[in-house]
Amino acid sequence: MARTLFAKIWDAHRVASLPGGADIIAIDRVFLHERTGAAALARMAEMGRALRDPARVFAVMDHIVDTRPGRGDGTLMKGGEGFITETRAACQAAGITLFDVNDERQGIVHVISPEQGIVLPGVTLVAPDSHTCTQGAFGALAWGIGSSEAEHAMVTGTLRMERPRTMRVEFTGDVPAGVTAKDMVLALIAAHGAGGGAAHVVEFAGKAVRALDMEARMTLCNMATEFSAMTGIIAPDRKTFEYLAGRPYAPADFTAPYWQELASDQDAAFDAAITMDASQLAPMVSWGTSPEHTIPITAKVPQGPARAHDYIGLSAGAPIAGTPLNTAFIGSCTNSRISDLRRAAAILKGRRISPSIQKALVVPGSMAVKRQAEAEGLDTVFTEAGFEWRMSGCSLCFYAGGEGFPEGSRAISSTNRNFEGRQGPGIRTHIASPETVAASAIAGAIADPRDYAR
Repeated sequence: MARTLFAKIWDAHRVASLPGGADIIAIDRVFLHERTGAAALARMAEMGRALRDPARVFAVMDHIVDTRPGRGDGTLMKGGEGFITETRAACQAAGITLFDVNDERQGIVHVISPEQGIVLPGVTLVAPDSHTCTQGAFGALAWGIGSSEAEHAMVTGTLRMERPRTMRVEFTGDVPAGVTAKDMVLALIAAHGAGGGAAHVVEFAGKAVRALDMEARMTLCNMATEFSAMTGIIAPDRKTFEYLAGRPYAPADFTAPYWQELASDQDAAFDAAITMDASQLAPMVSWGTSPEHTIPITAKVPQGPARAHDYIGLSAGAPIAGTPLNTAFIGSCTNSRISDLRRAAAILKGRRISPSIQKALVVPGSMAVKRQAEAEGLDTVFTEAGFEWRMSGCSLCFYAGGEGFPEGSRAISSTNRNFEGRQGPGIRTHIASPETVAASAIAGAIADPRDYAR
């Protein structure tokens, strides 16, 4: 019987089927971070429960670390240092591999896991972080869980799961110049709603998806959670295997037949299907307080929920382009990889950001990305343009009571969420691609990156 890629991975990891329809699924990898890791490990220790296999568990300092140069254990979050020191002690006691604050491998979990080859095609990987779906770009079944589920997975090596439904999202055609994976996924969410993928595993497919490099595929899968999907996944191919081969936790090669069979069968049935014509897409930017409040950068603000208009301060019928800005951010697990920084730097090179921009940051997704960018001189491009160049971490992707933009700022951001207060109290966030952030910072207002292409 023909099966989807998801079904092949799920069936291979089914330990048992339970009355009522749930399954016990084997979990290959668990990732923790400092906001949840110490608490989960402490509860396990208090209950006298040990990790089933510490070698399958990894932890990273990324969410609340200080990204300013010269950082240590201190953070700008009140009480944040305790999260870091307690996570470090708990990981040492449990024998867990930790990518610590000043480890040269440190970075955002969804960036460093692929860099290290921890995520692999066909594995199950979980973390108490909703953007774990990013790693589905490698043909893995990767999804976000709660901290209690993380404890269960670490102790038993399994999770009890209801089998999700499946959806195929096909992007046909060729992606136009100036349009990115970020624009593709924002267009999908805008067209079908923030709940469009609810309770589904979304497999991204089609000519336009295959044309994407691995870092762009990660961006596409990253925002599956903004589509309310359990996760996103893309069948592995030559690009996948070439990216992973020889990395520290990955095989030297992927020539075994098993790897080549990780794809949906040609006549596999999905529970739902969506087709998007990539050739008709334009750069996208959000106007409101949900990722579904997104429009082409050439469009006018539509009529939406009154609360969204009130918070964001934009009226229906106003052009989104030209909306004044005073802050800008390039970073996050969505768009902080070397290719993202290269594209933004190409627009900024030889230019300066507008005097109206009060604060602008570039936060690489990992220390490896930071080193590569510096080797290519990208840090100089950013700083000469007027951006601050930071160390790696989640930073202003979200506000955790630490660093933030000035209250009431209007920000253009390469992050994944534009919720009320996401980047700080009263901050009005417009999410877009790194190129759009760069172009808008130069203009001091939301701007079409195609107007700044060289």
